[in-house]
Amino acid sequence: ERAKPRIPVWVNAFAAVVFLYLFLCALKIMSAGLKVLTTDPAAQERIHNALSHATNPFIALTAAVLVTAIVQSSSFTTSLIITLVGSGQFDIETGVFMVMGANIGTSVTSTIAALGSLRIQRQFRRAFAAAIVHDFFNLLTVAVLFPLEWGLKALTGAGPIARLAGFAASRLGLPTTGEGADPVKAICAPAIDATEWVIRLVGLGTPAGSVSVAGGIVMACIGVVLLLISLALMVSNLKGALLTRLEGMFSKVFFRNDAIAYATGAITTILVQSSSITTSLVVPLAGAGTIKLKRVFPFVLGANLGTTVTGLMAAAAVLNPAAVTVALAHTFFNIIGAAIWYPLRWVPITLAKQYALLAARKKRYALYYLLAVFIVIPGVGFAITEWLV
Repeated sequence: ERAKPRIPVWVNAFAAVVFLYLFLCALKIMSAGLKVLTTDPAAQERIHNALSHATNPFIALTAAVLVTAIVQSSSFTTSLIITLVGSGQFDIETGVFMVMGANIGTSVTSTIAALGSLRIQRQFRRAFAAAIVHDFFNLLTVAVLFPLEWGLKALTGAGPIARLAGFAASRLGLPTTGEGADPVKAICAPAIDATEWVIRLVGLGTPAGSVSVAGGIVMACIGVVLLLISLALMVSNLKGALLTRLEGMFSKVFFRNDAIAYATGAITTILVQSSSITTSLVVPLAGAGTIKLKRVFPFVLGANLGTTVTGLMAAAAVLNPAAVTVALAHTFFNIIGAAIWYPLRWVPITLAKQYALLAARKKRYALYYLLAVFIVIPGVGFAITEWLV
């Protein structure tokens, strides 16, 4: 059988630029659609009523876990959160709680990937431990930082992560109204104008020639769809161009020590725009015994940091101080989490090893874990909090 010809690197590079442009246009189209909603008084009232409970920190957290687990992309969820904050739909603190939830939800992909080695007990034990060590890091970090952020917000009006991110954002010298020079909007203007023209063409315009509220909703939905498509295309293109060529070198070069493993996780995730992809890649390698769990842990810390770059790109597209603050909060959340749990890495590693041992002996516990962490607990917590509020 003839081997498939390898796609030239320049083709992959050109495709990466095209998909990045599509990603930025998707954000701008979604932002433009949401902005229509925020300028209509009746729509403002409906949105406020629909989202009023989302200002509860626990609902914000659990909703983000559920959404990210369903779409299997924290890049998508954080980009959406940042755009919503930038358009005024959520405040900064709600955005901070939501990105915490997105951090938990994104690890569902690697956990599902571990189920691929379910039939071989020893291999599954190693693979499952490598997958859930990511989960335990996120869960433990949220367990420490979420109540701290919530408590200090109640006492002082803003939590430490929001304050730190706000200070960093203020040092960047962004315009206070978010209406300064916007190069991203300039390069995406043709796509925005074309979308608005189509919206008006199908009868969703106003007599004044602008987009109606219904048109804004459709426009925001188009942006969401384009965002999903562009992220999928970026991941697919860069995964084929990069990760398949690096896989054989991982154990010998990229996991030589913790510092290199951390840098590898951060850099590869920045390049492929998906921590789900990079963390899922190491699961079968860990299952085969190629990579030790003690090296997987710093790798996922780096991957968590790398995935925040997508949010920073989304904030750059919105060019709004509140959006930038939330994007930076996502970055600081992962930096602080790593600062806490890397010195105490025996805690998440031991938890992952012990539960993986249980799941390897009784396979149903792997399914229980998956459903409990990503569906049942956030779903029940969301329902209870919604009922109590």
